Amino acid sequence: MHAKRALSALLAVALAALLPGCGWKTEDPAKARESLQIIAMDTVMTVSAYGDHSTRAAYACDEEIRRLDKLLSRTDEKSAVSALNEAGHIEGEAELSALVRAAQQYAAATGGAFDVTIAPVASAWGFAESDFRVPSQAELDALLPYVGTEHVHVAGDDIAMDGGTQIDLGGIAKGYASDRIADIFLENEAPRGMASLGGNVLAWGDRPDETPWRVAVENPQNPGEEPYAALLLLRDAYAVTSGGYQRYFEEDGVVYQHILDPETGYPARSGLTSVTVVAPCDRDRPAGTPGNGTMCDALSTALFVLGEEAALDLWRRSDWDFDLLLITEDGRVVATEGLVGALEAFENNGYRYETVSKAAA
Repeated sequence: MHAKRALSALLAVALAALLPGCGWKTEDPAKARESLQIIAMDTVMTVSAYGDHSTRAAYACDEEIRRLDKLLSRTDEKSAVSALNEAGHIEGEAELSALVRAAQQYAAATGGAFDVTIAPVASAWGFAESDFRVPSQAELDALLPYVGTEHVHVAGDDIAMDGGTQIDLGGIAKGYASDRIADIFLENEAPRGMASLGGNVLAWGDRPDETPWRVAVENPQNPGEEPYAALLLLRDAYAVTSGGYQRYFEEDGVVYQHILDPETGYPARSGLTSVTVVAPCDRDRPAGTPGNGTMCDALSTALFVLGEEAALDLWRRSDWDFDLLLITEDGRVVATEGLVGALEAFENNGYRYETVSKAAA
C-alpha cells in the first residue's frame, strides 16, 4: 500500500518574499511585522501580523491555535472532543457547543454533504489515524446508521449524542482558527496580516505595498508545482481549498482520497478535483464565534462532495456571501462572478477558464 499526504491546498506564494524570518521588523511601526511558523492540527502553519502590536498579536495567535488544537483534536485523549466521544455527552462547553451548532447548520444547508459525525467511517478508512485500509461494505453498513447530525443534541452549553455516534471537527477546526486569528488581529489593531493554516488562508487587509495578497491555488494534477491552477488576489478575505489530492492512498491500483460522502461512506466522486471557497472577513462578527472562516472550511468540503452543478446551485440560492473556484476532472477552472478581477490565470497549465453568474444557466 502506498500513501501520500499533501498538507496544504493553498500556497501563499508571496510569503517567501515578504516574510524572510521570524521576528523581522521594519523601522516604520505601521509596517512592523512578526512572523511565526506553527506546527499544529496536523499541518504546518504560518501567521504574520503587522503593526505596532505585531509581536503580541503573532504570539497570541500561536497560543490560540495550540489551545484550539487541544480542545478540538479527536486524537488527543485529553481534548473536549475526545471526552464527548468517549462519554457521549459533555456539559459546560460553550465554545464546543457553538461549533457543533454551526456544523449542524452547514449539514442542513448542504443536505448532509458536510457532516461531523462521519468520524467512525473516516477511522474505518484509516484517514484520521493515517493507517490506511479499505473497509468492507459490511463494516460501512454497520457504521452508517450512526452518521447524521440528528444524532447530536445541543442544549445551551451541553452536548449529548446517541449511542454509537462520534464527531470529528477537523472539517471546520482550521476555519474556526482563522476566525479567531482575525479576532486577534482586530483586537491588536493590526492593519494587515496573513495566516496560512494548511489550506485555510486569511488575508487580513492588504500587503505593505497596498496591493492584494497573492494566493496560489494548486494544480491538483501536480500539487506544489508550477504552473498553478490559478492565482487569487485577496484583501480582507478568507480562502479555503479542499481537494482529494491533499490526502489519499492507493491500493490494488485504485486511489482512495480522504473526502468521504456521508451518504455512502466512500470517497466522494463528484467530478471535482478541488474546491476553493472565498468569503469576506466579517469584522462585525462577535469575537469568539464561528464566522466566515468556519463557513468556508465547511463549504469547501461539502461542495466537493456535491459536485459542480449542486455547488453552483447552492451558491446561487444561498444568503451567505461567498464565491467559488471549482476545478473539474475534465480540465476546467470554474469561477463565480464575484472573483472577476481577483483571479489570474496561468498559461500552459492545461486548464480552460470559465466564469458563471448568479443568473440561472
